[in-house]
Amino acid sequence: MSDIVTSAPASAIYRPAALNYGFSGAGMDLDRCTASIRRGSKSFHIASLLLPRDTRQAAHALYAFCRHSDDAVDARGRRADVLERLRERLDRLYAGTPSDHACDRAFARLVETHGIPKAVPVALLDGFEMDMTERRYRTIAEVKDYAAGVASSVGIMMALVMQTNEPWALARAADLGLAMQLTNIARDVGEDLANGRLYLPEDWLTEAGVDIAALRAAPRFTPEIGGVVARLLREADQHYALAHAGIAALPADCRHAIRTAALTYREIGREIALAGHDSLTRRARTSLPRKLAIMLAARRPVALSEGFMAAARLAPPDPSVQSLVQAAAGHAVASSSLPTAGEGGLDRFATLLLDLERRAHANRRPIRRPSTKGIAEGASGHV
Repeated sequence: MSDIVTSAPASAIYRPAALNYGFSGAGMDLDRCTASIRRGSKSFHIASLLLPRDTRQAAHALYAFCRHSDDAVDARGRRADVLERLRERLDRLYAGTPSDHACDRAFARLVETHGIPKAVPVALLDGFEMDMTERRYRTIAEVKDYAAGVASSVGIMMALVMQTNEPWALARAADLGLAMQLTNIARDVGEDLANGRLYLPEDWLTEAGVDIAALRAAPRFTPEIGGVVARLLREADQHYALAHAGIAALPADCRHAIRTAALTYREIGREIALAGHDSLTRRARTSLPRKLAIMLAARRPVALSEGFMAAARLAPPDPSVQSLVQAAAGHAVASSSLPTAGEGGLDRFATLLLDLERRAHANRRPIRRPSTKGIAEGASGHV
């Protein structure tokens, strides 16, 4: 059972009634957001369980709105005006009158509580718009422009949720978004081509001798394509390194969770490499035992030299995320929570492992009731 509270938090009592439009309280909205993250991303859900409760609830609200928007854009038979409707919903929730959706109400509370500037989620929708067009990505810079919208925007919002607003730290949060999205692209080449999309930089493909038209018409793995995938993962690694430097700027009790997410995604890149960088005929996955091992390793910082740490504090944002970092800097709202313990939390970690083991055991039990059609896990997407 989720440990999300089932009644509105004290901070919500004094919020405008419009923020609870369509429902009498916030608890069930948060439960629905948590259910969304469980379906949509097991890796993110596991990492989020390491966050302090208030931050975890905010992260689930943020993820649910992003996931819902992504699924609406990717849905088969979607309405032609789906993006326009999403922009209208964003306008409404920033006006304090969110639409009658749990994720909208929860996100409206989030942006008010944490001072998230509208330009950041607008960038997210702009990124989704790229998926709705016959867009071509000619250079790695254009690929990163896309990644900035669909992923770095989320990283920046997460940083603001954690009361982090130093420009250099926000730039590093954006780096983590870029790294994760480049990893997603490397993992999903075959799946994306099947859906008529190609996110690998066209100039890299041309340099490698890949016939792009032939690749689109009849996707087939070749060593040349594998070389481009490997190059993309090396690009991601540069952003992962910068991101790990930025994790030190987060609150101590949030670092373990974010480091877990970063290392878990980095592991996807390793799995792709072990398969010869073939992501057309297979899709890299990380097993639950491996995720738990990563979670344990993530309790300690990634080793970075003092020189690299100093350079990371001075490194400017990637051009693709510069405007987002500028929009977000200075907007974090000071936390009203009580002081928290330092990084680590062995008791919480041990409790989490036991809970995951219990859930895994329960999932292996045969179902003895009549079967019903369940809710399908969310599409992989690029969130």
